[in-house]
Amino acid sequence: MVHTDDALGGDDLRAANLRRLLNPTSIAFVGGRTIAGAVQRCRDFGFSGDVWLVNPTHAEIDGIRCRSSIADLPYAPDAVFIAVPAAQAIGVVRDLAERGARGAVVYASGFSEVGSQGAALQAMLLDAAGSMAILGPNCYGFLNGLNGSALWPVAHGAARVDEGVAVITQSGNLAYNLSMITRTVPFAYLVSVGNQATVSVARLIDAFLDNPKVRAIGVHIEGLTDVHAFSAAATRALVRGVPIVALKSGVSKLGAQLALSHTSSLAGSDVLYEALFKRLGIIRVKDPVGLVETLKLLSIGGIPKNGKLAALATSGGDAGLVADLAEAHGIALPPVNAQGRASLQRLLPAYANIANPLDFTTTPWGSPEAMRVCCDALLSDMPGAAAMILDYPKESTGERPSCKIAADAFADSVRRHGITGAIISVFPDLMPPEHAARMAEAGIAPLQGLAEGVAAIGAAMWYGQQRKRIVDADALSDLHVLRAGRSTGTSRLYDEWDSKRMLAEYGLTVPVGELVAPTDAPAAGQRLGFPVCAKVVSEQLPHKTEAGAVALRLYSQQAVAEAVERMIQSVACYAPDVKVERILVEKMAAAPLLELIVGVKREEDFGLALVLGSGGVLVELIGDTTTLLLPVREDNVRSALLNLKVGPLLTGYRGSSSADLNAAVRNIMAIARFAEAHADKLAELDVNPLLVLKDGAVAVDALVRLDG
Repeated sequence: MVHTDDALGGDDLRAANLRRLLNPTSIAFVGGRTIAGAVQRCRDFGFSGDVWLVNPTHAEIDGIRCRSSIADLPYAPDAVFIAVPAAQAIGVVRDLAERGARGAVVYASGFSEVGSQGAALQAMLLDAAGSMAILGPNCYGFLNGLNGSALWPVAHGAARVDEGVAVITQSGNLAYNLSMITRTVPFAYLVSVGNQATVSVARLIDAFLDNPKVRAIGVHIEGLTDVHAFSAAATRALVRGVPIVALKSGVSKLGAQLALSHTSSLAGSDVLYEALFKRLGIIRVKDPVGLVETLKLLSIGGIPKNGKLAALATSGGDAGLVADLAEAHGIALPPVNAQGRASLQRLLPAYANIANPLDFTTTPWGSPEAMRVCCDALLSDMPGAAAMILDYPKESTGERPSCKIAADAFADSVRRHGITGAIISVFPDLMPPEHAARMAEAGIAPLQGLAEGVAAIGAAMWYGQQRKRIVDADALSDLHVLRAGRSTGTSRLYDEWDSKRMLAEYGLTVPVGELVAPTDAPAAGQRLGFPVCAKVVSEQLPHKTEAGAVALRLYSQQAVAEAVERMIQSVACYAPDVKVERILVEKMAAAPLLELIVGVKREEDFGLALVLGSGGVLVELIGDTTTLLLPVREDNVRSALLNLKVGPLLTGYRGSSSADLNAAVRNIMAIARFAEAHADKLAELDVNPLLVLKDGAVAVDALVRLDG
């Protein structure tokens, strides 16, 4: 079969081939007896296109006719599942490419995941594939719940859907287990990516965004092969309003364990992924259950309009638990409005506490009209989302009909008020699958587990607010991750004097000072005006405090002379190879209200990471830091500072004076501008501390290291 889009360029052709692979009209399975069952499973899943089995040694397997070769197929298939050993798979892929096949799943392991020999095989596989889309190798393949295609090696429990979520995972076993869950998650696609030889997580996100039936995307990743491509795909998802939910595993430290600057020890890989996800409006979850419950809410219930929740419970205990969990996730629980309160007072007994969350007691239980009034009274204030806490008893109790009445009334009220709705069972196993399915059909997300359910609502609200903030601020162009230069293997550490001079050119405020010989330090102090500080300046002493190379609050020439002598002796003991030839004498800054560390660390995948935190000599002990990826906006910096543990000091804590937040932000942006201008060679940068005063801010120490 001749491709109808042969005129497309390389990247466009690969994207088109990937779309055809994921949404095939014809499928071939290449392998032996173990794969023959996949043909029947594809039929059982409802796939209506052509399905063939290719095996060179058997005329039929389990009653299914075998084609002897790729050339023996009636025409080039859209999708092929290859279940042969790694070395043989290369030849099969080459035959498919020559025949004009669109894409293939390579099930075999033994490629780049096993070392250099496997990496060589994978390179040969890519060469054989040409413009074909190759999912894997070393993967389970995919399920398409929309058209029933199942390029999958084993049984699965997925159901056909009209729309739903697309889930991408690097773990084949997790993909298999996800396919077997009974949590009413509508899987439009379930994809195992394996080694991501040609089809990466980013390419899959792009492909799914082209399908309006995909309402949310879940990703389980151990690591990203291309952060920039992932950022571009996630930005596109944000524009289209398709939420991405991420489960990140395999956390490890990036770079050397012993780093030159404080910043290097503060910016680990998980911190960088966290910064990336927040920047792109990606919801992060901690475990697989959180992944599926959050996706379920987003795909069935939708994105809440705001951060307000109306909640109903069948007991005061459940209502109290909801209130605690909502507060932990930043969910607002607005009070019942006057009209709703009046309705509830007429309906409920006098002892009922009219509040949100509402314990509606047993009075309306079993009455469709009473439950409708109850739900409408609470939901009439147009919150962003509504939840009913409902655990279904065993069927043998005969009480499930009353549960159905309550759930139906809630679903009807949610629909009429046009808000996001969820039924949440406190205990996951007290949500019967048939009731969950009925709620899902009504557009109500059946969430299993109270903690997971409330967390899902909080995450969906955060996404809606984060997306609105980015879109309204026209900040989409700022979401790309700055590309940084790659390490040359050699770098130069600039001393404090040179580092401050370079940063000052970009707007960083530094103290007035002079760089002099040790014997000239007292006179320099006199010229600057006391009090002053004195420091040994040497590229070999990046951290001067430990070497005793700093003296503060010197009030006379004699004090400066004595301090210089002490520092010379201390450095001689601490670092005998360092010769003290220069002293930096600076005017002492006023007492700060807050000390900050501002650092930049280069990571070749993530670009440049800006680290902000509580500064000074105890920076690593306190560990109060946050990380942003460059480029960065002023509003991001301001928000990050205020969210630090020491953030309240910036706005006045317990009656104390407010620090100059605007000055802090200006100086941090100056550091960011320097970093962006030197992105091709900046290795790392520390300003510690940046003193934030009542009026102004000043950087009293700095370190810059550039490749060169």
